[in-house]
Amino acid sequence: MKHILIAEDESAIREFIAINLTRAGYDVISVADGQEAIDVYNAKKDDLNLVVLDLMMPKKDGIEVCKYIRNCNKDIGIIILSAKSQEIDKVSGLMMGADDYIVKPFSPSELLARVDALFRRIVTSQKTKIEETKLISSPFVLDTKKKTLQKGDVEIELTLTEYTLMVMFLSNKGTAFSRAQILETIWPNVKIDEKAVDVNIRRLRMKIEDEASNPKYISTVWGVGYRWDGE
Repeated sequence: MKHILIAEDESAIREFIAINLTRAGYDVISVADGQEAIDVYNAKKDDLNLVVLDLMMPKKDGIEVCKYIRNCNKDIGIIILSAKSQEIDKVSGLMMGADDYIVKPFSPSELLARVDALFRRIVTSQKTKIEETKLISSPFVLDTKKKTLQKGDVEIELTLTEYTLMVMFLSNKGTAFSRAQILETIWPNVKIDEKAVDVNIRRLRMKIEDEASNPKYISTVWGVGYRWDGE
């Protein structure tokens, strides 16, 4: 089964999401506030594949819940829902560990497309077996079996999106990828603004670069996109 937790305080929206995802074959658990979302996550974390979080909820907001769940589980899919459409709001959600951000109001087809795309990424990540389990670019060692990244003696925690980016880069050192190519790698068959690529690259740089403002590993290729310049 495809198990998903929905945290949304507006009952009409919560029921709308639950009905549409249930029809699409998802096993849905619905809650009305952030604290209940954390409680259910702790009780069901071994079964859950995805979490859909409203940004503004009582007791604990979506950002708090997102941070908590992401700290507990780097592989689970997290989608934030919000009426806030400003870029800073989207950036904040992605920086806190969300994999996607959907602006209200949204159609059932958009919601399902985003959820399905993220679920496919998770399943692919879990099932893919790579012969070479370690991708190396000094000082980094990406273990594709354990799904861990080491920089020297330090382990760097990655979200599923960041891990996917690192596999792409370390498997293709020196190759320039356009934003469109990166989007297709991370969110296949889903229409998302190319700014989402920049947000995730910025977040990844903050974790792996010595100076995020002066990157030495993930280079910007002006007019194209990004390239891994490590050896």
